[in-house]
Amino acid sequence: MKNVTIMLAAALLLTACHSRQNEAIVKKSSSGKTCEMLLAADKGVYYGDNKTIIDSIFRESQPGLPQGEPRFDVVNIPVSSLHNTQMFQMHRNILLCDVAPDNPNKVYISHDKWASPQVMVDIAANSDSALQSMLRLYAGKIKDEIYKAEHQRIINAFYNVRNVELMQRVKEKFGFVMTFSDEFRWASEDADFAWIRKETKDFSLGVLIHVMPYQSEQQFLPEKIDNRLDTVMRRQVPGPAEGSYMGTERRMDLDHRKVDYPGSSYCIETRGMWRLFGDFMGGPFVNYTVLSPDGSQVVDVTGFVYCPRFDKRDYLMQVEGICNSIKWDEE
Repeated sequence: MKNVTIMLAAALLLTACHSRQNEAIVKKSSSGKTCEMLLAADKGVYYGDNKTIIDSIFRESQPGLPQGEPRFDVVNIPVSSLHNTQMFQMHRNILLCDVAPDNPNKVYISHDKWASPQVMVDIAANSDSALQSMLRLYAGKIKDEIYKAEHQRIINAFYNVRNVELMQRVKEKFGFVMTFSDEFRWASEDADFAWIRKETKDFSLGVLIHVMPYQSEQQFLPEKIDNRLDTVMRRQVPGPAEGSYMGTERRMDLDHRKVDYPGSSYCIETRGMWRLFGDFMGGPFVNYTVLSPDGSQVVDVTGFVYCPRFDKRDYLMQVEGICNSIKWDEE
């Protein structure tokens, strides 16, 4: 698989160069629902062990949700339909799996090929076993690229209807910019904290911002992050019942992993459930513990959802996008 790795790196480099050379070209807006992926694969490919592996990667349950919801909604079409139908070419996330004896065993990741924003992953394998090996090897990279694009779509959409006053208030308080739509309102604040939220009759979205000076790498340890979240939530987010307060749900595992964050050299993502102690409310949350570009500051930015009647994955994606929108002055 060493050759495949080299080929993927080269393909990514060529893709990046191609993208920079065509920045001035305006492309049509991509289509598709949040977290929907178009799988271009013929029946003989999306079958048996190939199908099992594809489904296990892209239809697995997303961590940190109270009920099972897949990471992506996968829509399968034949490869010929992708090449011949403009409607499919406009889709936001495309995975092309092609198996033929003369294929070169390469993985290409391109952005904005037919529409914008768009991620397209093209896996050209010469056998089923080669396809399965490449899927296993690059599953994390493929999912991360799709998630980055989903976050950027949320940021772009919210920026078009941005709450200028709220965004300016965040900048004045913390020294960085975040993107909020005009449906979000300032809920409360403290010296190093702010709570911003959106309330509707069916659901509630919240974003917690907590900043602190960088002291050591220990601030990024999972145990330190979890305990800090509980402390901040208990102090800053009371529930509707007297004496109730927000905290992380420790009866379920919290999921931690290092992720790329725009403009930062280090970031830990934490996913899990939150609950109200002293009341009966809860839901999913995602936290990003981010090191500022100059290394002087650690930012805990947490998005959470309360939506008891509906699926929560797509609402969580909205606050994920906001949490990934931090831009420091030097950017």
